[in-house]
Amino acid sequence: MKRISRRKFLRRTGAGVAAAPIVSTLGSSNAAAQTTAAQTTAPPADGRREIRIVVNGQQRRLRIDDRWTLAEVLRDHLDLTGTKVGCDRGECGACTVIVNGDAVYSCSYLAAWAEGATVMTVEGLARNGTLDPLQQAFIDHDAPQCGFCTSGQLMSAKALLTKVPNPSETQVKHALAGNLCRCSNYNRYVEAVLATAQANPRGTRQRSSAAAASGSVGATSSQSGAAATAAGASSNGSPSTTATSAGGPRSGGR
Repeated sequence: MKRISRRKFLRRTGAGVAAAPIVSTLGSSNAAAQTTAAQTTAPPADGRREIRIVVNGQQRRLRIDDRWTLAEVLRDHLDLTGTKVGCDRGECGACTVIVNGDAVYSCSYLAAWAEGATVMTVEGLARNGTLDPLQQAFIDHDAPQCGFCTSGQLMSAKALLTKVPNPSETQVKHALAGNLCRCSNYNRYVEAVLATAQANPRGTRQRSSAAAASGSVGATSSQSGAAATAAGASSNGSPSTTATSAGGPRSGGR
């Protein structure tokens, strides 16, 4: 048996005792890190998630169930009941709202999908107590009847006018095709949207530009036709200057 001096024994024993707290500390740190990671990745106890959305210009933070639709959140949790629920299966359009500029059926759109999105409902159209021009046009043209589908019609029309300030009648009908009206007042809705576009300065500028371009094309065509007629007259022996000085091309003599 190998003899161990007292000094060596104390030195080795002391090193072991000193190392024990370090190992214990490392073990505790690893356990704490694992617990923290588990708490971070684990879902909340109530099974809900937090989302942030901007609704009618206001930042909102909500805890939602994954199964909740956007219509449920707007109506039941934000008290924005202007968004109606009709068929509740994405067919009637009464629940239409605007999400990031696009008209969507909120009854078929999960609230979780709206994370970070900008949402506009019918309550967001009026500003400082003044109706949006589209709302006023709906009133002026007797568009609302029972009124149940009106908010959806408004939001579909608003999404269209934001993208296309001067739509054609066909474009308006296409944009409103997904909104059903049991009162069958479709013509008045179309008239109201077209009237709003006509009163819109952006639409007026677009119409003026289009008219100017059309007139320019027409004038160019007329000048080309006049030049061709004058050339034809010259080839037949008639003086082209006579036709031009008379104010327009002529097909014969005086």
